[in-house]
Amino acid sequence: MDRYTRLNSLLELLTERGRLDIEEVAGELDVSPATIRRDFDHLAEQQLVTRTRGGAVSAPVSYDLPLRYKASRNVSEKQRIGAATAALLPAGCVLGLTGGTTATEVARAVAARAPVSGGTAADQEPATIVTNAVNIAGELMVRPHVRVVLTGGVARPQSYELIGPLAERTLSDLSLDVAVLGVDAVDPDFGASTRHEGEAAINALIASRARQVIVVADSSKLAQRAFARVCPVSAMATLVTDDQAPAAVVTAFERLGVRVLLA
Repeated sequence: MDRYTRLNSLLELLTERGRLDIEEVAGELDVSPATIRRDFDHLAEQQLVTRTRGGAVSAPVSYDLPLRYKASRNVSEKQRIGAATAALLPAGCVLGLTGGTTATEVARAVAARAPVSGGTAADQEPATIVTNAVNIAGELMVRPHVRVVLTGGVARPQSYELIGPLAERTLSDLSLDVAVLGVDAVDPDFGASTRHEGEAAINALIASRARQVIVVADSSKLAQRAFARVCPVSAMATLVTDDQAPAAVVTAFERLGVRVLLA
């Protein structure tokens, strides 16, 4: 289990129980007590837990710790994609992030990164995440080192995304360093696409406001097309997928100038 997955597991256990013991939870997660002790210290530095002798309790704040996003297929693949994508993002960047389960894992991986101790001024800058996903904003708002900008708009209950003219108005005035797009399908010929035209329009606007576009999609979405195109392949700098991606599809993207990262 990698660190960011373990940190999220600890937060979920704290949400359920309110208090955790180092020795007990180390056995549950099959890691050493020293590892759990460091994890608790890290979460305490982010003001998400309060350390106690031998464990930790939920921090005395006015919010609930984030609950797991709805269950989805290919969870481990999406978590690896999220971690690999977060590793590509420079400290203090302005990130545009769409909705979706894979994008949610990117958000969690970004949120799990603490500011670099003793680093440069840029390393200490909080990440700014602009998103139209209500669930992602809800998770990130509890992280003091992440600045969250949530677009306006009309919420779609199927995806937790805000769409429509209000979202467009917010995004039209912003400049993003990187856009990370969670999509329903991505094809070498058709590009990135999603099932709903309203989501596609907002996601396309997020992409257009960024200097660099990263598409995140597990291998089941490759060489597939959905109803509404978000952006052509020519707009994509990087595709992050899992290690089950067919070699022929990876080669097709690379021939079109897209960097493919297998997580």
